[in-house]
Amino acid sequence: MKIREIRCAGLYGATPEGGWSNELRPEDCVHTLIAVHTDEGLIGLGSVFSNDQLVRAALNVLEPLYRGENALEPERVSEKLHQNTFWLGRGGSITHTIGGIDIALWDLLGQVTGQPVGRLLGGRCRERVRPYASILMDQPDRLAERLRGIRAKGFRAFKIGWGPFGRVDAATDEAIVRAARAAVGDDAQLMVDAGASDAYWKQGYKWALRTAGMLANYNVAWFEEPLLPDALTDFVELRRRAPLPIAGGEVLTRRQSFQPWLQAGAFDIVQPDVTKVGGISEERRIGWMAQENGVRFIPHGWNTAVGLAADLQLASVFPTTDLVEYLDGSPFIDEIAAGGWKLDADGMLAIPTTPGLGLKLDPDAVAKYTGGAKLLD
Repeated sequence: MKIREIRCAGLYGATPEGGWSNELRPEDCVHTLIAVHTDEGLIGLGSVFSNDQLVRAALNVLEPLYRGENALEPERVSEKLHQNTFWLGRGGSITHTIGGIDIALWDLLGQVTGQPVGRLLGGRCRERVRPYASILMDQPDRLAERLRGIRAKGFRAFKIGWGPFGRVDAATDEAIVRAARAAVGDDAQLMVDAGASDAYWKQGYKWALRTAGMLANYNVAWFEEPLLPDALTDFVELRRRAPLPIAGGEVLTRRQSFQPWLQAGAFDIVQPDVTKVGGISEERRIGWMAQENGVRFIPHGWNTAVGLAADLQLASVFPTTDLVEYLDGSPFIDEIAAGGWKLDADGMLAIPTTPGLGLKLDPDAVAKYTGGAKLLD
């Protein structure tokens, strides 16, 4: 089975706010769907955390390398694409786009073999996993109201991030966390994401250490991105001294970037994003590296239904990956997946057992958010 062509379509019109200093608008595009079409008519799905214009340009660069390739060899093909484009810069849109292709090739391999991707990756450790609802922070009253509504939908784990946290004063930070804990209850998991990869983050190590102490008092499960994303030495020291787990890694790409962080002991929890990092092939290798260094692997998932489907399959493979991120309220998660997503009575998501990613797209929703792009037909 050969790769005949690869199409992409940007998602527009309902892009959620990201908490960024230069805030996203609904009409902005930061997520792009990939469809790998084969000469036998099967189509694999992927997702890229990049603007569609950048993805389209990357596909033009990659096209001579992937056209006619075996569509059932995701790791070999992806590595070929990486190795023949490193001189354009490791990371960024080319790497993100290769990741989208890689996800789609794993989807195809699963379809052809009749197996879910997780089984092809080595076997399933679990049949369901807990999603944590991921939302932006707000003023305490508004945040609490939204969290109560999300809990009413069945979620039992929550992450609050960005917004005013770390950007006003310590009293505001604590008021936000206090309100969130009261809203979700003492029995729920609560995580806090400072969002220090923001363009104009001003806080440093001493703020992060003081804030970690406050968060521990509210039984916060982890403190995410508390420092600038290149502050390796500070991350190592913070992890050593903080009274709660430290998480990060969502801005890194490819396994080579993660290696020094994992070997230095910078994270308790590492969070590669499958739509940025280079796809399922790269993320699995990072997961293995995390295991070897005593670090939990919990995927970052502020992306799309295709990214969530990939994360579910990865979560089935790793014994300690007992959570996946769920971007609450995004049509790019909830609407484009045919049939949507359903929590069970315990607030868990079933990991699909159907072939490939186990995901079908809703063609009407895809048409709505891609401007009618011919992605699949």
